[in-house]
Amino acid sequence: MNDRHILFVCKSCGSSHKTKQYVTKSEGEWLLEKLQTLYDDWALHDDFAIQPVECMGVCDQACAIAFVSPQKQTYLFGGLIADLANVEATAKAVLTCAGQYHAKPDGLLTYANRPEQLRAGAIARIPPYPNNTNSPKCCDNLVN
Repeated sequence: MNDRHILFVCKSCGSSHKTKQYVTKSEGEWLLEKLQTLYDDWALHDDFAIQPVECMGVCDQACAIAFVSPQKQTYLFGGLIADLANVEATAKAVLTCAGQYHAKPDGLLTYANRPEQLRAGAIARIPPYPNNTNSPKCCDNLVN
């Protein structure tokens, strides 16, 4: 694939300003660090970028990640368990699912084929941004 894929990772998920309990490092930071460690040996290293994000706005469903690529569905996942006991398994599941996303021309991920950690965690699936040649003019199809 020539189009670059991005894995967004929320760094604020599970942070002390959300939980009101002091934490030295948020679960989002643990997940990001584990993903970055595994990323170096990942087969899709050249096709997928990992991009930290300060907040993805789904604090009640932390930890959150998203898969984004031009002409594909965008997926937002939350509720990922990234405490110290589970962060490695969660990071591996995220990279497995990212690989599935990469392999699909439209990015469509079926529930049954996703890793278990990402099955119930889909918050949103956003259609790709329409290209100018096949889509109607903005607002032509809106109903008042």
